[in-house]
Amino acid sequence: MAEGGQDVLDEELVALGDAAVEGFARELGGSATVGSLTEPADLARLVDSTLERYGRIDAVVNGAGHARNAGLLDVTDQEWHDGLDMLLLSVVRMARLVTPHMVAAGKGAFVDLSSYAAFEPMGVIPVNSSLRAALTGFTKLYADQYAAQGIRMNNLMPGYVNSWPEDPEFLAKIPAGRYATTEEIGKLARFLVSDDAAYINGESIRIDGGAARSL
Repeated sequence: MAEGGQDVLDEELVALGDAAVEGFARELGGSATVGSLTEPADLARLVDSTLERYGRIDAVVNGAGHARNAGLLDVTDQEWHDGLDMLLLSVVRMARLVTPHMVAAGKGAFVDLSSYAAFEPMGVIPVNSSLRAALTGFTKLYADQYAAQGIRMNNLMPGYVNSWPEDPEFLAKIPAGRYATTEEIGKLARFLVSDDAAYINGESIRIDGGAARSL
């Protein structure tokens, strides 16, 4: 949003604990809703509170953690369902809630934080690999349907990021020789929701230091 000739970034976050409400959200100059991405009622509450505070929704960044993983055939049905709720349906449900408001405004952008494992599946994380790949398909279908109405959805596919402890075995797989920083991921997400990326739609963009190529 633009205000007084300066770019202003207002944010509404959803998080599992009060720490986000009292700390991170305040640090960003935004607000937070305590809840779970897997609970439709919590997502609806987040959207309602955002509209009440700002009057519109210009952009959504969907970001979920990792599903619990095991050996490919050791993953239980419940673990598959839990992963589906967190990694794919949270994005679908948010799109259902927000899209009508973006259609009315004539523009809007989604960025879904995915994983480079959607491009190069990894046996150690079968749930994440499979469902992030499903998110790629949903993103393409969404862009096909809503691009003409000025709405975009893209996936951001990080590799190893410095929010996790560095592992020498993983580090050796990265041609860049280092993990990505959270700031680099954030800057790319911000670009993708900005008007500078207005002609980028339905894409899954890797930011992995060349790790997928090395595999």
